[in-house]
Amino acid sequence: MKKLLAALFTLTLFVSCSSSSPDDILPPPKDYTEQNEKEIADYLAKNNLTAKRTSTGLYYIVNEEGTGKQPSILSTVTVKYKGYFTSGKTFDQSKDAGATFPLNKVIKGWQEGIPFFKEGGKGVLLIPSHLGYGSYDDPRGIPAGSVLLFDIELISVN
Repeated sequence: MKKLLAALFTLTLFVSCSSSSPDDILPPPKDYTEQNEKEIADYLAKNNLTAKRTSTGLYYIVNEEGTGKQPSILSTVTVKYKGYFTSGKTFDQSKDAGATFPLNKVIKGWQEGIPFFKEGGKGVLLIPSHLGYGSYDDPRGIPAGSVLLFDIELISVN
């Protein structure tokens, strides 16, 4: 009986030590806040741009406010956009007709930034990594800690 209990204990210990969750595999997230703030400030200065900053660290520029409906986090929107890095390299772009999606299903920077515009509005969102894809590499080719810039045009609020 003692051998059976010892074997069960050893097996239990082995299983509990060998099982891992995704949190055990990934390193702890890195805080890119300071680096992102500097990168955004440098980009704005280099390009002679003035942007507003929210309390979360999102920067936005409203070039045209628009005159139609204004979305909320619960809206489905159609947006024409171009996504790029501060280097100018494009990583994503919609078709001319735009892309339609529920606003509550996209990155936090869009959830917060798109409602600054009304239908027909145009501008730029400068999104630090904690409001974008975070501190891990994204499989679509977005490196960890990336600042994301989006030229956007809010086509419609559905």
